[in-house]
Amino acid sequence: MVKKKRIILLAVATFLLTFIIWIAWGNTALELNTFTVISERLPEAFNGYRIAHVSDLHNAEMGKDNEKLIAMLRETKPDMIAITGDIIDSYNTDIKIAFHFVESAMEIAPCYYVTGNHEANVLEYDGLKEGLIKLGVVVMEDIRIDLEKCGEKIALIGVNDPLFQADYLFDDSKSVMTNKLQDLTKHVDGFSILLSHRPELFEVYVDSDIDLVLSGHAHGGQLRLPFVGGIIAPNQGLFPKYDSGLYTKENTNMIVSRGIGNSIIPVRINNRPEVILIELLSK
Repeated sequence: MVKKKRIILLAVATFLLTFIIWIAWGNTALELNTFTVISERLPEAFNGYRIAHVSDLHNAEMGKDNEKLIAMLRETKPDMIAITGDIIDSYNTDIKIAFHFVESAMEIAPCYYVTGNHEANVLEYDGLKEGLIKLGVVVMEDIRIDLEKCGEKIALIGVNDPLFQADYLFDDSKSVMTNKLQDLTKHVDGFSILLSHRPELFEVYVDSDIDLVLSGHAHGGQLRLPFVGGIIAPNQGLFPKYDSGLYTKENTNMIVSRGIGNSIIPVRINNRPEVILIELLSK
């Protein structure tokens, strides 16, 4: 009887230890996922254009000074790097980590950044913004610019997180985003890319006829179940509709990053941090 109890205890301890090791590995084992977006509106000059997408760093460090993250970005050989918000964490803000990351990332490709809800919640945002600009990052606060290659252009739009204008719990982020995009998409003729932290506003992006949206915020649902997906995401609640990967409707493709760091919920389960590589192809 004593021997049987010891075997049971050993089995339970082995299971718990294995589970803890698996969780620890799953929160640090950075993953690269690739997507291809094909569009007849994409100019031929941008055929094969590569975008590395990073979201929700939340002060995380993948190796010393994010060396693992930088190494993965370098391997993707991107034409540009899109950073879609929450590069810092409002509960434990350290803007130096963000600066270390973008300084290295800028050596790989031009970086374009939009804010997330965590930037809207900290007094340090002005200092963060100033530092990013000094490092050469294009901070896109409700602006549209043209990316040009061989005389052809595509539109790149970046929007501030709605929390800069709306209440987080009782927000009207849909109307805020609708108004932003009505102005920013005027006279857009051709392929357009939108950097926006919030995936739950997908229908607004579809209505705005955006070709490609890069987003984050959902953290992959934090805990992911096989054949089910994410369990919970901010502004979407339980079993979020837009938590990870590619979503397509009409002319709009939205790619949602699971992100890299954590915030209120300190661990991920079955939900590795990721870098996304998107390759654009013209029909």
